[in-house]
Amino acid sequence: MSLSPGSSGSPEQAASETRYFRYTFSFEDGTERTFEVHLDPVTLALVAPISDPLPEWTRLENEQCPNCPLSPKRAPHCPIAARVVPLLQIFGGRESHELCLVTVEGPQRTYSRRTSLQRGLSSLLGIFMVSSGCPVMDKLRPMLDTHLPFASQEETIYRMISSYLVTQYFRQRKGWPTDWRLKDFPARLQEISTVDRAFAKRLRSVGIRDAGLNAIVILNTFGEMTSFTIEEEDWDRLEALFLRAETRDAPVP
Repeated sequence: MSLSPGSSGSPEQAASETRYFRYTFSFEDGTERTFEVHLDPVTLALVAPISDPLPEWTRLENEQCPNCPLSPKRAPHCPIAARVVPLLQIFGGRESHELCLVTVEGPQRTYSRRTSLQRGLSSLLGIFMVSSGCPVMDKLRPMLDTHLPFASQEETIYRMISSYLVTQYFRQRKGWPTDWRLKDFPARLQEISTVDRAFAKRLRSVGIRDAGLNAIVILNTFGEMTSFTIEEEDWDRLEALFLRAETRDAPVP
């Protein structure tokens, strides 16, 4: 992972040994910020040295998530906090609702959208949170394999459910317990939502209150929306979509 404004070189060259995403934020005042995020091609973990020294607010015990399984002895710093320091430093003085053109270059295609800074940051921050090494957010890391910037609520719901079910398939191949009825899925989302809220609290504790914090709120909202959908068993639309072409194979009563 490389995170730096004004990075040089083509994304293709930079990504020769990694998976990359290049985010460019173009503001109405003429300023521009570009960040390249590089991931290990096999594990999808962030590839970059961590800032040294790290600020005090990144220490694990500082507003540690209530469901965090790590200990300060094993991990002195929160994995997510340690990774997002450069990002928050650069955008700390910006207004969350400031409009900008966000362009995302990836291995296969380029996305572009005129949106608020907090919306663009939400997409970028999501990469950092699930690939940082946080053991709770790590369960979402496979979704980076098909990273979708600016995803809508419907797209996020679809992708999270699909990712969970693919996981169950591979668990079954290993002979491990499976959850095809998604009974444990809401609980997993609640764990993720807990991390989102706790990390936002960590940022508030050191006075980080605008763009970065609002990006966390957006991520948390999507997680809660997905949990609500599953708990209410609101499957009608998806059922109709997937079974439309399968009705001829339905068993005869």
